[in-house]
Amino acid sequence: MRRLAKIVIIAIVFLVTYGIFAQTTTWQQLNDRVIELYFKADYLQAQTLAKESLKIAEETFGSNHPNTAKALSNLALIYKTQSRYEQAEPLYSRSLEIMEKNYGADDPAIVTSLNNLAELEKAQGKYQKAELLLKRALEIREKHLGPNHPKVAISLNNLAGVYVAQDEFSKAGLLYDRALSICSKTLPSDHLITAAVLNNLGSVYYCQQKYASAQPLFENALEIREKTLGPNHPDVLDVLENLFECCGKTGDIEQAQQLKERIEKIKAVLANPQ
Repeated sequence: MRRLAKIVIIAIVFLVTYGIFAQTTTWQQLNDRVIELYFKADYLQAQTLAKESLKIAEETFGSNHPNTAKALSNLALIYKTQSRYEQAEPLYSRSLEIMEKNYGADDPAIVTSLNNLAELEKAQGKYQKAELLLKRALEIREKHLGPNHPKVAISLNNLAGVYVAQDEFSKAGLLYDRALSICSKTLPSDHLITAAVLNNLGSVYYCQQKYASAQPLFENALEIREKTLGPNHPDVLDVLENLFECCGKTGDIEQAQQLKERIEKIKAVLANPQ
């Protein structure tokens, strides 16, 4: 059985900046440049500036300041993106330790750090470690925000992704169902978080060979993303490819052909941006 790869993790990978001192401005400008280069996929230059950002943060704010944690996290992200996991892990771990020292072990301020380290562990196939970190993040959000907050839905979504990676589709489906219920109560119907959860639940149904149940979820996710992101966005392409695969299974040949043509056009646009 072919597995769909298009499971979406919802996470803010960059920590926020702390401090009101004048020296924060220069460091923040450097850090903003790191993020800009990262999103341009200029990882070599981003890495160079991220190392400089970390050095300045340690000298300016101290080794245990949240801004130092942010600099550590951003350098770790660059390494993770390049699959340099052994270099990324100690940086993410240290960043989490700093945030825990500043805010405590169950403060919402540490959730991003927990998520970042969990995603790194998952990328390395260390699913038990990832599960524990994401469960902790979920518990923190439920405690401080209540069981029906949109950020709880995000944590449910991300924890479900660990189960999908281990083919534990029933466990994942229950979490996605709960996340979708929260989204329907607390977010606009066309919110991108809702689209991500719809796509992911559809992927679980696909992997369980429940193609008729998966197809409308993909269609709904596609409608939201097209409306919000435009017709040629990479995230639209992802769900189009999922829907194409699903239509092939349900025997909806005409729609599958239309989707294939759209996919080819979007890939051409993305390959040759104006």
